[in-house]
Amino acid sequence: MKKFLITLLLVMLVFSCTKKNAEQGQKELSVLVFITGVTAGSTPYELMAQGALEFEANNPKVSVKIYEAGFNQAEWEQQLAEMVSSGQYDIVLGSNPSLPELCENVGKKFPNQKFIIADAWYEGNPQIRTYLYNQYEQSLFLGYLAGLVTVSDMPYANKQKRIGFIAAQEYPLLTNEMVPGFLEGAKLVDSEIELDRRIIGSWADANKAAELCSAMIDSGVDVFTAIAGGAAQGMIKTASEKNKYIVSYNTNEYKLADGLVLGCGMMEQKKLVMEILQDALNDKIEYGIAQTVGVKEGYLRFIFEDPSYQNNLPGDIRERFEKFYRTMSN
Repeated sequence: MKKFLITLLLVMLVFSCTKKNAEQGQKELSVLVFITGVTAGSTPYELMAQGALEFEANNPKVSVKIYEAGFNQAEWEQQLAEMVSSGQYDIVLGSNPSLPELCENVGKKFPNQKFIIADAWYEGNPQIRTYLYNQYEQSLFLGYLAGLVTVSDMPYANKQKRIGFIAAQEYPLLTNEMVPGFLEGAKLVDSEIELDRRIIGSWADANKAAELCSAMIDSGVDVFTAIAGGAAQGMIKTASEKNKYIVSYNTNEYKLADGLVLGCGMMEQKKLVMEILQDALNDKIEYGIAQTVGVKEGYLRFIFEDPSYQNNLPGDIRERFEKFYRTMSN
């Protein structure tokens, strides 16, 4: 009996140690998803939150906090500093081209904090890792489609060869990559196409976007796009009321103006976020570097599969556009 008890105790001890070691081998990861704005109405932020929460649901050792910083950009840095001051988050995950500078400032006060930012480019800081969507590529194929439409004989296309770009604010990625790419794509169709670009000054002012859209229609614009967050709804409403065409960045918006939204790009933000968190959980994130992801890598694409694309565009335009798109994806 005594021998049996000793054996039983040894087995229990071994089991206890094995379990403890296994638990210690399972890394815990605490994530702050810092939304520079609000989630609702912003597809990149919605996809980022969805990806993080789905990853949390599938990984018991991962905890995710979604924090919305609102639209007052002057308050973002202070809010970020307050959120990380507790030291409870292993990483801060965000998605905004202006976020790296804020993270660098906050990181000086909290040198152990790590930041991972999608849709941004920033190198050289050992606390920060960024992933930049190749928005020049997305702009190029959306601009090419806008060019095909503005020179076409579609019902609401005019003869002025003028396309429109409404943005919430100026920032380097928009100015240096997106706007030039959109115009260059259009000019590959016809070198005489002109771009009318207007700035709202806010990511939330839909009324201002509507006013700008109306003025641009008066100037001859017949195809629009926007990078304006929730404010873009004003452009969509006005373009719909006045029967003007739309091509869309980053999400499926065909149904927002059925028959007028002719094409939509897609940013695979959810996919990227889940891959980032898996790498973070496995200690595979290399900080201080930036990475570009685009069409060939599978993080940007055009939504061909929606029936609206087939129904809204004439076959000859689809054929020319798809041929052009294949040159980018191969």
